[in-house]
Amino acid sequence: MTNDDTTERHETRLIDGWQGRYYEDFTVGDVYKHPFGRTITETDDVWLTNVTMNLNPMHFNEAYAAETEFGERLVNGLVVIATAVGMSVIDVSMNATANLGYDEVRHHGPVFHGDTLFAESEVLETRESSSRDHVGIVTTELRAYTQDDELVLTLKRTGMVLKREHAQPTAAQPPGWPPNVGTQPADLDEPDRS
Repeated sequence: MTNDDTTERHETRLIDGWQGRYYEDFTVGDVYKHPFGRTITETDDVWLTNVTMNLNPMHFNEAYAAETEFGERLVNGLVVIATAVGMSVIDVSMNATANLGYDEVRHHGPVFHGDTLFAESEVLETRESSSRDHVGIVTTELRAYTQDDELVLTLKRTGMVLKREHAQPTAAQPPGWPPNVGTQPADLDEPDRS
């Protein structure tokens, strides 16, 4: 039981959270296994297929797909790409200022409704930008697997990533937050108890 006389008082603090990698954090050969798998649902697939007007019946016509070698509908490849790239953002491009290109995109196997995707990225190259001092260029290979360890997607991705000295994130203003929103250091000053 807790009563007001014995409740421990605690100090409220602003603590830095994950702020993503900056250009200096990338080392060729490093592999980042991105957190969280993502199960691809029928709704995910049908929505993006309809939004992009992908008229291949393999993605939306069960009777048609049942007669193919797969025996059922396949998840639209763009759903797989978008999901895998999205999974990589937390580790690779949270601090990117631009994506410069996606190269050598390969679908290695089918993805079906209900499959769970997992993704990892390997750093292939880093180099200074010749036109912008505040960023460096990072190229990674993104690989996506199903829950059965089947490789279903690979692609190379190149982006411009901020250098740490130009980002200057703080606990009070992490990446993506505008200034002075939410708890600020001044909010944590000890109240006058006189």
